[in-house]
Amino acid sequence: MQTVGLRAASSTASLCWGESFLAGTSSSSGTDGSSALLALRGARRGASTVATSAGAVAPRAVLSQRQESGGAAVRDKGGVRVQSSTFTEPLGRNFMSAEQRVYEAVAKQVAIVEREQSRSRGSSLIDVRPDLTPVSTQEMLDDAYTRCGEVCAEYAKTFYLGTKLMTPERQRAIWAIYVWCRRTDELVDGPNASRITPTALDRWEDRLEDIFRGQPYDMLDAALADTVSKFPVDIQPFRDMIDGMRMDLVKSRYANFDELYMYCYNVAGTVGLMSVPIMGIDPESKATTQSVYNGALALGIANQLTNILRDVGEDARRGRIYLPQDELARFGLTDEDIMAGKVTDKWRAFMKDQIKRARVFFAEAENSVRELDNDSRWPVWSALLLYQQILDAVEANDYDNFTKRAYVNKWQKFATLPIAYGRALVKPPAASPAKNLVRSL
Repeated sequence: MQTVGLRAASSTASLCWGESFLAGTSSSSGTDGSSALLALRGARRGASTVATSAGAVAPRAVLSQRQESGGAAVRDKGGVRVQSSTFTEPLGRNFMSAEQRVYEAVAKQVAIVEREQSRSRGSSLIDVRPDLTPVSTQEMLDDAYTRCGEVCAEYAKTFYLGTKLMTPERQRAIWAIYVWCRRTDELVDGPNASRITPTALDRWEDRLEDIFRGQPYDMLDAALADTVSKFPVDIQPFRDMIDGMRMDLVKSRYANFDELYMYCYNVAGTVGLMSVPIMGIDPESKATTQSVYNGALALGIANQLTNILRDVGEDARRGRIYLPQDELARFGLTDEDIMAGKVTDKWRAFMKDQIKRARVFFAEAENSVRELDNDSRWPVWSALLLYQQILDAVEANDYDNFTKRAYVNKWQKFATLPIAYGRALVKPPAASPAKNLVRSL
């Protein structure tokens, strides 16, 4: 296996960003961030800009076309009509739901994995980027992976324990992906969040592109660069996660579940697409590769929906409501009700409906966890069961997620681990029907 070029790897990388990435002015959150997202991405692509009537800045090409409905800005880029930084659709198609857009990202990753599997039958580790120049030393990479493992152990103890059953190569790769995801999330939720700007996220994406070119910036990047050189991991889910961070800079409300689904995909569903190429699919599995990826995506969506339902009060105090506005209205609830933080019969009914949806996604995920490779199932089962218990805790708190935080205590976690391990020992069923993505409830 070839190692990758290493830039400034001898430095001790911290989890958070260096000062050099914190540039520009802070961006305030708005109720509707689609136009701001479009402007940010247009500026990043180097397009010339003009001021719109609303005062926002958008690429000049965007202004050449407008949708009939709502006057949403649209630009033509290589046969693709782009409506925001995260939403794309082929020309000639009037509308694509969030699920359809995500499906295309899933299909791309599936195609990469299946192509590499056909090239290297019988090989558990694939050198998918042999063109990268081996500049770094193995000792440096070992140190980088060790640091990734330490970060994972510190911030995700239960998951880290589960990874100890994986092969050393998979174990290290999962740690590297976890650390990159955590660093990315820290940009908008960490100690420097108030200073993170669109320019900083652009620089982080440039840094991601360098990683996939085998040119890491620090030792933690080096671990990920080595990982993506060995496993068939596509860059798109990583880009999409950064887009999720962009959404957090400019968007604080979600009109419907379609919008929320896209956000959940960006910030959490992407993790499943990053991880399955590392974890592998059981050789005895009869499931299609597509169905396994659908399940991994469903688990990410379920986990993020659970985070949202757990943190309603905390998010509201930050001016954010990650709940479908149309569904709140259907239950007779408003933003003012959320900000007031009172548990009423209307709120309980709404929460029951939201929890039901999350559990449907968990159920789909369970069908696919069984199809993962034997040594990869335990950490996934552990995470799945523990997150389901958070929903149980919300119910036990009488749906008071305004003043009470639903959590799983240490002893419950310990009790869950052997249950997860027992489920991980169960081999895939003899036949497993392909499942579609969960449809909006």
